[in-house]
Amino acid sequence: MVDDVVKSLGLLCLGSRFRRIGERLQADTQQIIEELGVSIQAAQYPFLAAIDRDGPLTVGELAQAVGITQPGATRTVSQLLELGYVGMQASSEDQRRRLISLTPIGQELVDYSKRLVWPRIEQAVAELCGDLSAPILQHLASIEDGLASAPLIRRGNLQKEQKL
Repeated sequence: MVDDVVKSLGLLCLGSRFRRIGERLQADTQQIIEELGVSIQAAQYPFLAAIDRDGPLTVGELAQAVGITQPGATRTVSQLLELGYVGMQASSEDQRRRLISLTPIGQELVDYSKRLVWPRIEQAVAELCGDLSAPILQHLASIEDGLASAPLIRRGNLQKEQKL
């Protein structure tokens, strides 16, 4: 059997390991979503949740709420617009600002998801994490906060080697 290099390299490959875990969680989440008859991608749900929680938001605000780049948010919003789950209209205060809001069908999807989809996914992840759920969320928040305050490029200032 081949050794799991990513796991064996520890902190050196933490980002790769997080990505691997994230991809696995999203794939499994997608299976649950499809089993419950919903035709949406797992990665689109946080956008709907943000709009449901905070009301109409701009693409920039959505990007910030979900923690991704604005181009990524623009792509997802375009997909949700095409599916009919969100609508876009000019802000009443500033016509240059475009606000994204849930359409009636989008609100139906969120309501259904709150009742059936999200609790099932959350329960499955809680079961996976067991007694680790609170500590792992605290550790993830600490890592995210740490990266926000100082990215890796500003850390680990060992004496710089000459370039090869």
